[in-house]
Amino acid sequence: MASPTATGWGRALVFVYGVFAIAATGRSVLQLTTEFSRAPLPYLLSGFAAVVYCVATYALATGRRRLALVAVGIELAGVLLVGVSSLLLPQDYPDRTVWSDFGAGYGFVPLVLPVVGLWWVLRGVRRA
Repeated sequence: MASPTATGWGRALVFVYGVFAIAATGRSVLQLTTEFSRAPLPYLLSGFAAVVYCVATYALATGRRRLALVAVGIELAGVLLVGVSSLLLPQDYPDRTVWSDFGAGYGFVPLVLPVVGLWWVLRGVRRA
């Protein structure tokens, strides 16, 4: 049986996660290799976000619901925690990261994406 993300909206969801995996990885590699000493914790969190997006993309694309649920849940917790932290301690975030300011640098998609991802995964669990 094909993965529920093989067609339609599921494919679009995997595509958006893939774009974020690439974008977050690129940004975090650049930040970690060129400016790590400026803000080590936010840049490490940016690297962590990249890993989470890669795992979520893989899990959604291959129909691994439990892994997707964990990855997307971590993503939601991360964007909320980093979002609050970056608002309360803006001096600790000299540059935007994927989750800082709730993903403002990415049009707040990082805030909405895990909600949609969780909805998609949980919707599939109820249907199964």
